[in-house]
Amino acid sequence: MKILALCRGNAERLPGKSYKTGIFKHAVNGAVMIDAEGLVGDAICNRKHHGGVDQAVYIEGSLTLDWWAQELGRPCGPGTFGENMVISDLDNRDVSVGDRFISSDLVLEVSACRIPCATFAARMADPKFVKRYTDAARPGIYCRVIRGGIAEAGMPVEHQSFAGDKVTMPELMETFGRRLSEAGRARYLAAPIHYKLRAMLETQR
Repeated sequence: MKILALCRGNAERLPGKSYKTGIFKHAVNGAVMIDAEGLVGDAICNRKHHGGVDQAVYIEGSLTLDWWAQELGRPCGPGTFGENMVISDLDNRDVSVGDRFISSDLVLEVSACRIPCATFAARMADPKFVKRYTDAARPGIYCRVIRGGIAEAGMPVEHQSFAGDKVTMPELMETFGRRLSEAGRARYLAAPIHYKLRAMLETQR
């Protein structure tokens, strides 16, 4: 595996919308610094739902983007889904909470899956895209930064699987907002899940 692209965005208005968004990402030439908040210089406009330490870097696997390109009938170039990083030979469905992506000094740890929103649907120019994305069950991957560093397209990446019980990206999407069984809740809490989801599950006691 290797980094195929690193993407950043500026605050831009969506057509027909009054607010600005950082969802329009573009591939960066050269090295990029990644710190605890993500790619330095990347625009995060709605910090209530985006960004933060447990959503610092958003990853898409190249195999998943290839699947979407076939599904949509058009190319899905770097940044199409608002991702910060594209990793080669990676299928999002094979990723679990607690997995790590290691590239030189950089260490990223998976914390959550992408839940599609109206802004995403508007960016894709498809009002039904939230349902389409959910039904596809190939959600993007949010990571926290365990150790920051300099990253650049072409750098090799090691995918290190979480040693505990798996909570996969498709499972996280499927169960989002639902009440879990006691065993399921315990399994989720045993993984290093996003702090907001952890807080929600802890209130189910």
